[in-house]
Amino acid sequence: MPLLRVLLSLLLICPVSYAAAPQTFSAAKKVAWKIYAEQPTTFYCGCKYQGNRVDLKSCGYSPRKQLNRAKRVEWEHIVPAWVIGHQLQCWQKGGRKNCARKDPVFQAAEADLHNLVPSIGEVNGDRSNFALGMLSRKPSQYGACPMVVDFKAKTAMPPERARGPAARIYLYMAERYRLRLSKQDRRIYEAWNRQYPVTQWERWRNQQVACVMGHGNRYVGNVDMSQCRNNQRSSASG
Repeated sequence: MPLLRVLLSLLLICPVSYAAAPQTFSAAKKVAWKIYAEQPTTFYCGCKYQGNRVDLKSCGYSPRKQLNRAKRVEWEHIVPAWVIGHQLQCWQKGGRKNCARKDPVFQAAEADLHNLVPSIGEVNGDRSNFALGMLSRKPSQYGACPMVVDFKAKTAMPPERARGPAARIYLYMAERYRLRLSKQDRRIYEAWNRQYPVTQWERWRNQQVACVMGHGNRYVGNVDMSQCRNNQRSSASG
């Protein structure tokens, strides 16, 4: 198991601003709230939110079916836990709960903040464990938010604003946790990575997450870990 030990050691080496890298999904969500409090907007639709309540009018979002769920923020894995787990033996012996209890690779992947984004609850539920890809269907399900979910095709097409960031997260997760991507998915994500350049928001996010995880997403760019130490000192003096 030398590869697994190396992987886990890399995940745990982190001069951080908040605390050690989270070890569980529950712990990761608590850290995510702190990070995104500086720029509280949902990933796909760009809605503003305060606490866990989404301002639907801020992005012209219209609930498709579930008004109550649409009003709250949920933390979504861009690469779904289902996708991660189905490539591991632990899933065959008890599903997600078993993987979360017993498999260190799944535990690390499920708690990886690079893969976690704030999402409108209804969108998170509709997307489910569907692949991200291109669809011919025009956006109409969520008002002014141009997210498309095709339930029959089991595919979700993010708005253009989210395609580059989502692609870079997928490529990072596949590389770090040795996840298999189909040739079609890899072509799409590599194309999105080229077509939609890294944004200032992504660089900010990558830096903030790196300060917790101890490493950045190389598909987004380099991070400056000295900023983490500076932030830590500033927090202590404040």
